[in-house]
Amino acid sequence: MTTHTHSIPFSIDYIEISVTDLQAAKDFYGRAFGWEFTAYGDEYAGIRTPAEAGGEEAGGLALVPEPKPAGGPLVLLYSDDLDASVTAVTRAGGTVVNGPYEFPGGRRFHFTDPSGNELGVWAAA
Repeated sequence: MTTHTHSIPFSIDYIEISVTDLQAAKDFYGRAFGWEFTAYGDEYAGIRTPAEAGGEEAGGLALVPEPKPAGGPLVLLYSDDLDASVTAVTRAGGTVVNGPYEFPGGRRFHFTDPSGNELGVWAAA
C-alpha cells in the first residue's frame, strides 16, 4: 500500500467498495470519475481520486464473490456539475436509481455501479 498520511482523528479516512468484477469496477469508476488505481494483486486495487496528491489513496476496490446486501452507509461524491456527472455515470455503464433531486443545500442523485453498489453524487445549489 502507498504511504497514507491523512491521519485526521475521527474523520472518514478510507473507504472500501466491494465489487464482483474488479476490472469492470476499475473501468467504470475510471471513466465516470477519473479515478486511478494501484493494483495489489488480483483481488484489490487502491483508489486515487483527483483529490489525492502524491499517490495517496482514498480507498480501495475489494473483490468479493457476491454483492453485499443493500443498506449500510451511503458514499456520496461531490461534483461541480451534477448533470455532467449523471451523463458520465450512465455512459460508463452505471444506472441512475434516484434523482437528480433537490435537497437542502443542493441537488443529488444515486446510482448503482456494475457490481450493484449504490452511491450518490451531490452538487451545491
